[in-house]
Amino acid sequence: MDSVYALLIAPFAEFDFMRRALVGASVLAVSAAPIGVFLMLRRMSLVGDAMAHAILPGAAVGYLIAGLSLGAMTLGGLVAGFAVALLAGLVARLTKLREDASLAAFYLMSLALGVTLISLRGSNIDLLHVLFGSVLALDDQALYLIGGVASVTALVFTIVVRPLVMESIDPVFLRAVSRAGAPAHLAFLALAVLNLVGGFQALGTLLAVGIMMLPAIASRFWAQTLTGMIAVAIIIGISATIAGLLISFHLGLASGPTIILIAGLFYIVSMVIGPQGGLLASYLPQRHLEA
Repeated sequence: MDSVYALLIAPFAEFDFMRRALVGASVLAVSAAPIGVFLMLRRMSLVGDAMAHAILPGAAVGYLIAGLSLGAMTLGGLVAGFAVALLAGLVARLTKLREDASLAAFYLMSLALGVTLISLRGSNIDLLHVLFGSVLALDDQALYLIGGVASVTALVFTIVVRPLVMESIDPVFLRAVSRAGAPAHLAFLALAVLNLVGGFQALGTLLAVGIMMLPAIASRFWAQTLTGMIAVAIIIGISATIAGLLISFHLGLASGPTIILIAGLFYIVSMVIGPQGGLLASYLPQRHLEA
């Protein structure tokens, strides 16, 4: 029992920074799960990655103005994320370029611009902090931000979930019976940006999308319904957070990347043994229809 306590409970019971990391990353996993599931169902999985990079120049401008200030970097990230999303949509509407291609172009430019801006004033340590986060350094202000993001996400989702589901299944029918599709889509993109901004405080701009997408993709191998996929994604996200923090604590590894690696391991295991389209399920003999 003593060894089990030392391995699984003592790090969280004895160290305040571990408890803060657990709370912050777990709340982030719960908030990001429905965003990731809808991004996957709408075939926009790489949009999350593009948006995560898009917030970097805004965060860099906030850093240049106020240093490692949570408020300034958060505000800058929000402005940059919304600007890139709107510009990509505008380019897709006014030209022949598709939205995914314009997002790719803007996110590459945003990533290069953000790194350049940070390098003008900061050190390599500051750059690593922005790119990869510091989940073990979450303070009260960062926890309040993540909690606020989760609360706003839950509130807005209760309003837009029905048109989002309809648009994911049959967008033509939704346009025929309602005009709620476009506002719901914009609100959904805003939630994605908001969660990525909250996530970059803990996991950095490069890894924040990992806690959003990997549990969501893995959940597809375990559930068929939307509610089931969201529930499984939340469970996987929280499990990856706990396991990643414990492994990083005992082995002296970087906590953020370890959490994402564990989430990736959940995805690989799900892909192999998941009952809904996993590799093993595909090769097992299927039941035939009976008269």
